[in-house]
Amino acid sequence: MTSDVAFAPLDPRGTVLGDEVYTILGEAILDERLAPGERLRDVELAERLGVSRTPVREALQRLERSGLVEVAANRWTRVSVPDDSLRESTHEYVIYFMGNAVRMALARCSDAELDALCALADELTAASAADDRAELLRVSVQFFVAVTRASGNRMLQSVLEESEFALRRNLRGWSPHVDDVDERTDMYRVFRDATAARDGDRAERVLRLQHGLG
Repeated sequence: MTSDVAFAPLDPRGTVLGDEVYTILGEAILDERLAPGERLRDVELAERLGVSRTPVREALQRLERSGLVEVAANRWTRVSVPDDSLRESTHEYVIYFMGNAVRMALARCSDAELDALCALADELTAASAADDRAELLRVSVQFFVAVTRASGNRMLQSVLEESEFALRRNLRGWSPHVDDVDERTDMYRVFRDATAARDGDRAERVLRLQHGLG
């Protein structure tokens, strides 16, 4: 049975219900109002949201594709349970994805977009120097989103949009690969310099080294 989670009923006027329901359920999974392993029933969720079953089913299908929900046909639909292997795979995926996005972005982004990326790189350097790992993760996510947008590649942007919830959940508890504060911070400074110089090759190499994928 789906837990007794309070959802505000949606107003269907002028909204894309599938997207609205997807966002609400995704956020509920992230903050564990819908807990790992919990059964999900489209009828109950639809009643609580004040919508038909169709947008709920569409949202659950999207969440299944991104790995937040798992389905056994004609048996159950439930919130998936992340494990260490999934977290490691997600981390590897993000670094290779970001490396490609950095290459594209630095080759084609506007000067204003480049300035924004450099400002975020400065924040990364500062967070590393302070050994503030929570801040380092927060700004890393911001940089990831910004560089994907700056890449101008619609496929990259679409993939990021569809995988956002999975990335946010699976990277929870992340810690830097390079533990030494001075060494790690120097690498962020080199990354920032490469970004400012639009040197995508160097930026990608440093990014991979920072995360143990060199």
